[in-house]
This record gives sequence, C-alpha cells and structure tokens, in this order.
Amino acid sequence: MRVRTSYEGPLGDLFAHRATDSAYNAHTDRPAVLALAGDVAGSSVLDVGCGAGHYIAELRARGAAEVVGVDGSETLLAHARERVGGDPGVTLRRHDLEEPLTFLADNSFDAVVMALVHHHVEARRQLLSEAHRVLRPGGVLLLSTTHPTADWTWHGGSYFDEERVESSVGDGLTISYRRMTLQTFLNELLDAGFTLERVAEPRAVEAARHIDERRYLKTRQTPFFLAVRMRKTR
Repeated sequence: MRVRTSYEGPLGDLFAHRATDSAYNAHTDRPAVLALAGDVAGSSVLDVGCGAGHYIAELRARGAAEVVGVDGSETLLAHARERVGGDPGVTLRRHDLEEPLTFLADNSFDAVVMALVHHHVEARRQLLSEAHRVLRPGGVLLLSTTHPTADWTWHGGSYFDEERVESSVGDGLTISYRRMTLQTFLNELLDAGFTLERVAEPRAVEAARHIDERRYLKTRQTPFFLAVRMRKTR
C-alpha cells in the first residue's frame, strides 16, 4: 500500500484548503503541535507528510533555519510550493512514506514533525525508525494522530480493533487510515528509541469558534487528536 496517493487531485485540493483555516486542522491540531515544538529558532526541521506546507510556513516564521518537507502527493506539494514561494530555507521532495528516507543523512535534523500522517502509513515502525535515524542526539519528534477513543466512537466495534478504515470527508471523497490503540501507538514510539516528554489531547483554540462553532464545541467535549513530544535518547 502506498501512502497518501489518494490525496491527489480533488482530495489533495480539499485538504490544502481545509488545512488553511479549518477548525480541526488549523485551530486544533496545528496549535497543539507547535506548542509542543517550543522554540525552533535556528533549528533544522524535517516535516514528514508536509501536505500543503502549512507547518513549513509556521516553522520558518518562528525562526527555523531550514525545513525539509516530504510528501507522497504531488497535488499537496504543488500547494506547498505556492505557499512557501522561493524560500531558500525550504526544500520540498516527493517521496512514498512507505519507503525508507534513504536520501536523508543520519543525525541531520534537530526536529522531525509528523502531523496527522502517521496513521495513514502501513510501514509505521520503519518510518519511526527512519525519523530516529535522521534526528541528531537529543532531537525531538513531534507527532499527531487521530485519537484512539475518537476512532472507537466513530467506527464502533472493539476499542482493540486495529483494522484499516475509511472515513467520508465530504463531496463524495474518503480517506483511508489505520486504527490503533493507545498501547500500540506509544509502544511503537518507545520501541523506536524515543522517550516520551509531553502528551496533548488538543482542543480547538478560541479562533475556531468564529469559523465553525459546532466543530469548536465538539473538540471541547470529544477528543479528536492525540499529539506527543518525543526525544531521541538512544
């Protein structure tokens, strides 16, 4: 299975649009992950599953010296190129995230961001191992995913089901991703050599209320995402 190839064309355009100012992407996930990132001034950052470049733009605005964005969707990368323009501090590359990041050197980044892409990937352990490899000693991994409780609520069945599911995102479009338990999620990160530093269950920031009050209120009652800050300690 190849990661995010379905995010081409209309689906890629839809997500590029939603990530710009949606209650969930722009005002729930992104503020939480950037808060976990802390000060990135002068840092070299890898954005795995960079999508339309929203994180890249934010990281550069916050002083990151270099950001490398990698994604499997040419549609999303086209949006990213438009967003970052000719910024010399940004490199974008199309790559299937089911494959190792062999074009990146060991110990070459201060931080790796994996925002809402991890659950789409089948080769998760390989990808986490690659993130560990390219991080410098003491580097941080910032990762967000769908919340296991939310998946259980939406898709039903047993909480311990870890099947691949599809969800409608409107306009006749669907996305596919892998459910996982909290146990699976955390243990795969620990097995890859990371130490857990912080956990966040993001709720929408106040700005979301003015965009979509219904979704804003939903995030205040139901966990949608789970975000962690991990450190490379071995």
